[in-house]
Amino acid sequence: MLDAGVWTAATSLEEFLGGPVENQALWRTMTRLARLSTSHHARARALSAPARLLVLLEDWCGDAMYSIPFAQRIAESSPQLALRVLQRDQHDALMSTHLTDTSRSIPVVMLFDHTGHERAWWGPRPAALQEWVLTAGLTMEASLRYKGMRTWYARDRGESTAHEL
Repeated sequence: MLDAGVWTAATSLEEFLGGPVENQALWRTMTRLARLSTSHHARARALSAPARLLVLLEDWCGDAMYSIPFAQRIAESSPQLALRVLQRDQHDALMSTHLTDTSRSIPVVMLFDHTGHERAWWGPRPAALQEWVLTAGLTMEASLRYKGMRTWYARDRGESTAHEL
């Protein structure tokens, strides 16, 4: 159940980006470039009941930079959706209920219905990229793995993220 105090403590993505954010230029660029396909706009507009998207992230997280702007575009496409963000490290209890295996991986996007019940959550990255990270990516030096992830995101252009969300 979504605690009203948690939702109230959360900020809009724009407010979050207005603060001291590591890699702020990249965050702003990714947000500016994020575009949804016509079908993703239509799916968001088709929502028939109010819902909330609550995101756990940190400003240094590359996966968040490449995916959360698309979550924002989905929310902007529907009058039924609101999106707010929280910093993971300030909300340990909430993060602890959304682990990826045993990892505190972010971002985490939680969907709450109009009654405050959690209906689904997504994270930390699109399934195809996650599979690559957990297989071939694990065999690579970290800098090469991160380069491979950035290349994957650039080629995908948010399609997988928007589809899964």
